[in-house]
Amino acid sequence: MERYRGRAAALATMHGKERAFARPFRALLGLDVALPPELDTDQLGSFDGRVPRAGSAEQACRHKALVGMASLGLPLGMASEGSFGPHPALPVLAAGLEVMVFLDQDHGLEIWERLIARRTNFDHRCAAELAGLEGWPQRVGFPDHGLIVRPEQPWSGADDLLFKDLQDQLQLAEAIGAAAAGSINGRALVETDMRAHRNPTRMACLRTLATRLARRISTPCPACGAPGWGRVEVVPGLPCGWCTQPTSLARAELFGCVSCSHTEELPRPDGWAKADPQHCPLCNP
Repeated sequence: MERYRGRAAALATMHGKERAFARPFRALLGLDVALPPELDTDQLGSFDGRVPRAGSAEQACRHKALVGMASLGLPLGMASEGSFGPHPALPVLAAGLEVMVFLDQDHGLEIWERLIARRTNFDHRCAAELAGLEGWPQRVGFPDHGLIVRPEQPWSGADDLLFKDLQDQLQLAEAIGAAAAGSINGRALVETDMRAHRNPTRMACLRTLATRLARRISTPCPACGAPGWGRVEVVPGLPCGWCTQPTSLARAELFGCVSCSHTEELPRPDGWAKADPQHCPLCNP
């Protein structure tokens, strides 16, 4: 997409996301990312919970991009936002939902990409001392992956007691001891740090997301030529291989343009024409 070659887009981040975003946008679009100086994105919502996120992930993401663009006076901007919790299809597993937006004010474009991050170390444990975690910090990647420590049930006045950016086992043990002392039940809450610069697993997911978005921006609409052509939703109804009745599995993908109303229905990329009967509500009720 030549319209972006040699230009710069504001990237609103204070957590090193440029390490994931810069390369795909440069390689696929010739677009550089520019970081707004001294922009505190934690004031728009923080993973440690001290500043609640206002609105949905999409609303926060769009607002963050606009703040970055205003800071640098650029018509192009991007931002991402993440949420973590139970997997939408398999609640017993943890997953992350990453959303990313690219804004082009000159052409009135708003281009989104989303990713369900099935690979994540999102987790937490409670303990009175480090030994009570029984090796859990190493299993979630500490110290390469960060941890956040706070009282599980803080006494009055200990609500703001929080430790992060811990570098080693000694600092972790000291943080757990201090947080436990500030808790009514004598236990510390230890959580994985989901900030991008302290979570290499999340950073890898963001790199995948950025590549998808840059590829989408580089793909023009077959009808009007605007950037941003890509999948907008899946079409359910893949027929059962036994009874041919529609199932909840995707039958096709709907592609669309962010600028005009043109859409196209395309076959599943894996070529499946029939669903396994295990997914059929009639054959496997």
